[in-house]
Amino acid sequence: MAKTKKIISAGPLVLEAIYPRGSAHDSPKQRAGKRKLSSEAQQRINQKYSWQKLELQLAANYVPGDLWVTLTYDDEHLPQSRAQAERCFAYFLRKLRAARGRRSQPVIHWNSEHKHEHESYWEDRRWHHHFFVNATGADFETIRRCWIYGSNVHFEAVRIDKDHSYEALAKYMCKEARDRPGLRSWSYTRNAKHPEVETFSVPDDTPLQPPKGATVYEEASERTEFGAYRYVKYLAPNWRRGIRRPRPRPKRRR
Repeated sequence: MAKTKKIISAGPLVLEAIYPRGSAHDSPKQRAGKRKLSSEAQQRINQKYSWQKLELQLAANYVPGDLWVTLTYDDEHLPQSRAQAERCFAYFLRKLRAARGRRSQPVIHWNSEHKHEHESYWEDRRWHHHFFVNATGADFETIRRCWIYGSNVHFEAVRIDKDHSYEALAKYMCKEARDRPGLRSWSYTRNAKHPEVETFSVPDDTPLQPPKGATVYEEASERTEFGAYRYVKYLAPNWRRGIRRPRPRPKRRR
């Protein structure tokens, strides 16, 4: 007999699952039992919710040292609608692209919010934008200069470890209820990387264990008389060694 193995790789984040596959020789009862195990495994690894899709997008594009930025408006420039807020952010993005130049185009995932309060942003249901951006080492003044709609710009460095996950960042970005059904709660630039998906057959006795040294976020398994499935989500071991952060650009002497 054989099983199906599915692997989703998004930068350092990896999701793996092994689950039973049906056989032409299975009885109706066996097919039903295997189908149930397969369905449970696929529900864990498939990206059903918006935050799950965003989690993999963030992992594929950002590493510690990249930036999580919040842009807020002053009273003079405060938008009155989502459309107006999105136009302001689009203008900011055009200015940032021009400032970064062709060799270092920004990779950005962003959302626009207005329905919650946050003491750090001195906002009460005011429009604001959160976004992740790949860092170059000379971003703070560039971003402040490109954001012409207010002086309050908040920066945080992306941090990923056992207690700080891409999942938590994605859930925060998707926390606000959508203005209408079908409206996506986040967007991204065209140059963003996407997770890689592999699905293939493996022998029935193939084990599924995270690599030694991996940071495991989630594990699940179930065994019945019809077979077993196993699922694991982890950060690959030694993934930080592959990170090469850009150095700040030297200032030109006048």
